[in-house]
Amino acid sequence: MNIAQMRPAGTLTAEDLGTVHMIGIGGIGMSGLARLLLTRGIPVTGSELREWPALAGLRALGGVIHMKHEAANLDGVDTVVYSSAIPRDHVELVEARRRGLRVLHRAEALAAAMTGRRTIAIAGTHGKTTTTSMVTLTLQQAGLDPSFVIGGELSEVGSNAHHGTGDYFVAEADESDRSFLLYRPYVSIITNIDVDHLNTYGDFAGLAAAFTDFARLTDPEGFVVACADDPGTRQLAATLRAEGRRVFTYGEAEDADLRLSDLSASVRGVRYLAALDGRPLGEIRLPVPGRPLGLNSAAAVLTALKLGLPLECATQALAAFPGVRRRFERKGVADGVQVYDEYAYHPTSITAALQTLREVAAGGRLIVVYQPYRVYRTRDLQDELAQALAIADEVIMMEVFGPGEERRPGEGGVALTAAIPLPDDRKIFVESWDDVPAEVVRRARPGDLVVTMGAPPISMMGDELLAALAARAAGAAPRDREVDQPGGAG
Repeated sequence: MNIAQMRPAGTLTAEDLGTVHMIGIGGIGMSGLARLLLTRGIPVTGSELREWPALAGLRALGGVIHMKHEAANLDGVDTVVYSSAIPRDHVELVEARRRGLRVLHRAEALAAAMTGRRTIAIAGTHGKTTTTSMVTLTLQQAGLDPSFVIGGELSEVGSNAHHGTGDYFVAEADESDRSFLLYRPYVSIITNIDVDHLNTYGDFAGLAAAFTDFARLTDPEGFVVACADDPGTRQLAATLRAEGRRVFTYGEAEDADLRLSDLSASVRGVRYLAALDGRPLGEIRLPVPGRPLGLNSAAAVLTALKLGLPLECATQALAAFPGVRRRFERKGVADGVQVYDEYAYHPTSITAALQTLREVAAGGRLIVVYQPYRVYRTRDLQDELAQALAIADEVIMMEVFGPGEERRPGEGGVALTAAIPLPDDRKIFVESWDDVPAEVVRRARPGDLVVTMGAPPISMMGDELLAALAARAAGAAPRDREVDQPGGAG
């Protein structure tokens, strides 16, 4: 079944799913849904091949995790959930269909969990996770206890999902496979529309049309929030307004409904002045770095105000915003080297992240350990990725992480490394996961900043880098050890 053949869950609820089995349960999207279902009292099992960080928490909630993919995992199961990363011939998918079990894409199962709630769905090429987190924290500050599923963990609470008692359900809406068209939001937030997922849409026009279709699914009694600074979302807003739909915009543009001015960002955080329909709202501050976070926060402020919440709920939540794991996440310091982790994998987000991290490096060199995410993106955007990575002083490249994709000759990490406009001694392709820590030890000097960046598995590399650097400081060489490269899907 492909996304185009799917239908919204309708009256199907999470409780109707029975015992749920999730293929590739360790990925951030699948683990968030699993956590949500478990906290609703729904039995969940799952299969994985490697020990992802989220699995321990799922087990603590009562989840049963099988560390092998096999047909026997489906015994006693009513519904099987998969993600777009799972191939059609996966042993458990084949067995589920043979047994006649209910088989749902992750988005269909999430839509079922939203039934009966007012959904706030956040879409966009960049900024979905931080915007979703900010909206969630604002609603929590207002005492509304929303349910949420976020594509990253809130640093403060260490969770990417929660089953709340309130009326609202906040969730990211994934455009990569058209699955965001399964939702029926009360509020739709669209942060930006940038070139990506051309394997799905063919060209930018197809991508932009899908975002417009998503926005049109918004409840007539609700509204759409869009960025006035991004050309794609600006055109979307104009189209929807011409159709008589309720649309509110934010940004630095003079005609934005919520206008930002005097926006500044530093290693200490972000600040700006806000005005709604020309009425000053005062200063808004965030304690985390990154200029794009200012725009993300404005989306949360505008949404809160249009929902009738006091401005203070948004400003107080944002002033205490703890950040999201894998978004400028500081892993630690060893032998005078700072180690960060960052999820950015698209040229636009890589550029923004590295520009911010260069400020954080404060004169030290910036070294990137990059794991490309998806074969098609690495191929289609190779030149743009190479230019973005060249912001760093040195680049350590790994092979592409692309579950379910076939990499043809001439595609992948070697080709991308060659395309980076840096001298050969400042870039290197490292094929083996196990060899990366030693390469970082060889290159990094006290005062430098090393960031692991890209696909989900690379988030597990930071601790290994810190251990290797600490061993160097102690005068010991990094120990050789057999470690499977983390993987999984979802």
